[in-house]
Amino acid sequence: QLQASGGGLVQAGGSLRLSCAASGFTFSNYATGWIRQAPGNEREFVAAISWRGGNLYYADSVRGRFTISRDNAKNTVDLQMNSLKSEDTAVYYCAAGGHGSDLVQIRPNYWGQGTKVTVSS
Repeated sequence: QLQASGGGLVQAGGSLRLSCAASGFTFSNYATGWIRQAPGNEREFVAAISWRGGNLYYADSVRGRFTISRDNAKNTVDLQMNSLKSEDTAVYYCAAGGHGSDLVQIRPNYWGQGTKVTVSS
């Protein structure tokens, strides 16, 4: 199970931090990350981190603004989102997969419920 939190309403240029807590599987054995879906759009990869945290993956649209991190001792993954834009408005889902590429290709083994992020311009 993956439980996401931290979404909300923020003005453009602002920041939010999403968190996701994992349970029920060996979190430290999986790459993990975030996938988002804006209204009327398909799901889009956002960011991923390998099981030990040594490899980071970002969508071009968020690179330099978003930072992903994980804490295997706490079974958590966070997404720090800075310089938010209206186009970042979406439901953000945390997910876990065998490899970072599983997140990039949006084919994770585990999905969490989403947390909604709304960026007002």
